[in-house]
Amino acid sequence: MEVVSVIGSGLIGRSWAMVFISGGYRVKLYDNQPGLAAKAVTEIRKQLEELEEARVLRGPLAATQQLALLGHYDDLAQALEGAFFVQECVFESLEVKRSVFRDVERLVGGGVILSSSTSCLVPSNVFSTVQNRSRCLVSHPVNPPYYVKLVELVPHPDTADTVMDAAHAVMTKVGQVPVRLKKEVDGFAVNRVQAAIIAESWRMVQDGLISVEDIDLVMSEGLGMRYAFIGPMETMHLNAPEGLRDYMKRYGEGIGRLLNSFGPVPDFFSAGAESIYNEVCELIPNDRQHLSARTERRDRLLVGLARLKQEHRDQQAEPEVVGTSAR
Repeated sequence: MEVVSVIGSGLIGRSWAMVFISGGYRVKLYDNQPGLAAKAVTEIRKQLEELEEARVLRGPLAATQQLALLGHYDDLAQALEGAFFVQECVFESLEVKRSVFRDVERLVGGGVILSSSTSCLVPSNVFSTVQNRSRCLVSHPVNPPYYVKLVELVPHPDTADTVMDAAHAVMTKVGQVPVRLKKEVDGFAVNRVQAAIIAESWRMVQDGLISVEDIDLVMSEGLGMRYAFIGPMETMHLNAPEGLRDYMKRYGEGIGRLLNSFGPVPDFFSAGAESIYNEVCELIPNDRQHLSARTERRDRLLVGLARLKQEHRDQQAEPEVVGTSAR
């Protein structure tokens, strides 16, 4: 049975462990703080049992079968033994990640794939101290990875195509939806698109054009409704009688005018930002109880959406039945 080592047992590490065991991989979960990996396994057991009871457990295996694939380790060498794929999930510190991969490289063979879950550090920085960088890449999930299946695969400039292919195959096997970036760029794809949405939403609220509540509705009840199933490129392609070229003939000049009217990058720490912070906290108080309740609500909604999207995929995959009409 193939082994995946997950380095770091925090929220993302636990989520990755759950994803990999759902796909039938044996997972060795490691944390350098004694007892934390064992504690994480206890939390994973509870989550899997709840997911199974709610009938939203991922993968073909029962919760007990998945848990049998999961082990916890305080010793890095033991956690890496036999692994073909290493998924690093420590906190977002460049020096800490570099240190982790220096240690990992000393303990694994040359053919083991080294993957980082970083959300904002480019591979050329993360893997700068690794000797064999051809087997290195970033696999950036969207939080929470168990419910949101997208994962960005970002190559180091030296990453071999075969490594990108292998990582894509692993992510597909465990039910994620991998996308490949052709080269590294700050923010990758998800955060670059997200930053553009954040910036214009922030500007419109700060300029007094719309409330925090209503700009969120613009996405959740408007753009997000179709973006849950099709992206911006297909949206444009479908929104004109003759496709994308026709769309740009009709609307391209107006889009350019709007883009040129956008203001500078907002100062998220200015005095004016206080009013936005306060408006958000009026809607959702920022104490732990309220934030936890909203996070749980988010996850329940994501489970429902994931189920709906899977039903949609299953329908698309069904072969068309051609029959004769009744006479």
